[in-house]
Amino acid sequence: METSFFFNIFSVVSTCLIFGSSSASLLPTSPFLGIHPQEEGYFKSEVIKCKDGSKSFTRDRLNDGFCDCIDGTDEPGTSACPASKFYCKNVGNIPQVLFSSRVNDHFCDCCDGSDEYDRVINCPNTCFKDGKTLQKIDNNLIRPHLVSVDAREASGRMSLEDVIQKLKELKIVVVGEVVLMSCVMAFLLFRRRNRSGRRRRYR
Repeated sequence: METSFFFNIFSVVSTCLIFGSSSASLLPTSPFLGIHPQEEGYFKSEVIKCKDGSKSFTRDRLNDGFCDCIDGTDEPGTSACPASKFYCKNVGNIPQVLFSSRVNDHFCDCCDGSDEYDRVINCPNTCFKDGKTLQKIDNNLIRPHLVSVDAREASGRMSLEDVIQKLKELKIVVVGEVVLMSCVMAFLLFRRRNRSGRRRRYR
């Protein structure tokens, strides 16, 4: 009888441990999983307000698998709240925002595999592979276009500067010619007056 009693206790304890370990695997490894890096400061206080202002929750209830906020503020990293959003960092690629219902749904949505942390399926990190492809596309298609636009703009600026410089030089030339012509005219007038003065003296 004692043996069966201890066996029952052992089976209950082992069941609890198995259930506890399986439920723990359903929770994020980091409490900030699914949170945008710029919003992590919002969740660092001991008591956190729901973003809709309805109530508050303690930090240990962040991503604990139970929905405390109607708007899903407390569960960005689990599928507990239908209204919550999961942020994929996707380092090396484009960040992404998912509905929390797609967390641990056995489909790889984030290229870094962060949305499937319960390890039921294997989601390899393909961000850098895809990132290289994006970078290659960006280098081959977008950058030459930008370079050509910049080159055209630079050549346009240079031609405009050349025109301005030429106008300045032309202005200097014109002013110089005007001054020279004025000097010549003044000299001719002075010379004519001198001649007319001499003629009057001789008369």
